[in-house]
Amino acid sequence: MISIKNVKKIYPSKDGPVTAVDDVNLAIENGEIFGVIGYSGAGKSTLIRMLNGLEIPTEGSIVVAGREMSKIGGSELRQARQEISMIFQHFNLLWSRTVRDNIAFPLEIAGVPKKERLKRVKELVNLVGLEGRENSYPSQLSGGQKQRVGIARALANNPKVLLCDEATSALDPQTTDSILELLVDINKRLGLTIVLITHEMHVIRKICHRVAVMEGGRVVESGPVLNVFKNPQQAITKRFVQQVTEPEETKETIKHLLSLYPEGQVIQLSFVGEGAEQPLISNLIRNHPLMVNILQGKISQTQNGSYGTLFIHLDGEKAQIDEAIAYIRSFEVGVEVIKND
Repeated sequence: MISIKNVKKIYPSKDGPVTAVDDVNLAIENGEIFGVIGYSGAGKSTLIRMLNGLEIPTEGSIVVAGREMSKIGGSELRQARQEISMIFQHFNLLWSRTVRDNIAFPLEIAGVPKKERLKRVKELVNLVGLEGRENSYPSQLSGGQKQRVGIARALANNPKVLLCDEATSALDPQTTDSILELLVDINKRLGLTIVLITHEMHVIRKICHRVAVMEGGRVVESGPVLNVFKNPQQAITKRFVQQVTEPEETKETIKHLLSLYPEGQVIQLSFVGEGAEQPLISNLIRNHPLMVNILQGKISQTQNGSYGTLFIHLDGEKAQIDEAIAYIRSFEVGVEVIKND
């Protein structure tokens, strides 16, 4: 569906040329939810703007749904943009128009007759869960409702690709989750290809099939989300994964737990896929003469399977602890020693 080959974007400035995107190569499959994550200045917003022709690459090619975006213009570019919709962090709604009229706006521009417009708007209102709010104005809506209007408007012309530019960054956690669930539902129902950029690993974890990590304009790591969680290679990727597996409150809790257990060892276990669902701790207690205390843990779901972390305290003879750790590793469970004797 989307092919990005050797793409570079350079901007002129008073201090010399600035490379915003540097030799990026990506292939995004039809019907997948693909995430691009990076901190501010990583180049992810520039990259997504090149997908719909708002920016033209300095070098390389971008092909979306069979069209090379950097080589088309005029009516062909306008037609391509009908197939590549976008939703934004700050909604970009028309404040003088109702929900119904905001959703209908791209249909008006496309010249769709009024009867067909009203039918399509009704379908979209139902799809995004805004029944009863058709006559409301944006100022009368919550942030989540505004984003639902933005999503409905983006779907009006039956696009093949939906671009999401930090679409949940302005929302609270609960509303973010509801919008992400809506995007997953739309992806499954319509087979829509979704490209999502964010700086939050929670967003990637929750809905994306694959992810590309950007830093300094380059893609430094990419792959299926579960694989990236299981074995992050780059320092920046490890920091993003820790947003989900080791949030600040967990770090403080572990620091406190270490003070409570000066003897033995505290270890962090990382489970991926089927490993997150096996009775490992029960078997460990049954087969090894150790005191085993479960300190803290959680299991998160990704589109590709489960990912879990568990902190436990092992107390006993050093040889027995080493044997227990080797036993855990035999199940292909990640083990990190937090505290040694």
